[in-house]
Amino acid sequence: MNHPTDSLYDVIERRRDVRAEFTGSPVPDDVLQRVLGAAHRAPSVGMSQPWDFVLVRDPETRASFRDHVRTERASFAASLPPERRASFDRIKVEGICESSLGVVVTHSQTRGGPHVLGRHAIADAGLYSTVLAIQNLWLAATAEGLGLGWVSFYREDVLRQLLGIPADVRPVAWLCLGTVSHLETVPDLERHGWRARRPLADAIHEDTWQAREQDHA
Repeated sequence: MNHPTDSLYDVIERRRDVRAEFTGSPVPDDVLQRVLGAAHRAPSVGMSQPWDFVLVRDPETRASFRDHVRTERASFAASLPPERRASFDRIKVEGICESSLGVVVTHSQTRGGPHVLGRHAIADAGLYSTVLAIQNLWLAATAEGLGLGWVSFYREDVLRQLLGIPADVRPVAWLCLGTVSHLETVPDLERHGWRARRPLADAIHEDTWQAREQDHA
């Protein structure tokens, strides 16, 4: 007998950082609204809701961002030792133009005013809230049969200027969102030999931190 939470764990297991599997077909408006609605229902410190979503469909804007990402990828690749460069060269890091659309998630540290309940001692609590919205969006997209890839090879000021984002708003993520042919069973970084998943037991500490040899690997 299936437990009601089985479907949630299944979605978490199926979630992938998608790059090469996008088909480019449009995402139906009702599906997109459900996915964004799930992101907007994320918990936030002091109910500040510090996120916004910029939907980017314009081909020229996406091409400009792709070119910037390629430049940053090349810069990172040049910094790698030969053995890591060989692994990295096999990994596709973006699907900016191949996906159905880009969703740029931004964070406003001033949202909620100067007295945000729960942010007194941890200034980044608002940023954590925005990342929770991204996780909600990602899981909802997976549940809808869509793919999502988080692009991180960019300079924030470049993206801010490209999209006209105010100076006091931080672009936290460009998410490639769209229809896919399939989702890979094994994550790309594992398949291409970049890094293996840590065993859960290595991430669990009892009462105090236990140092392990692999902590800095």
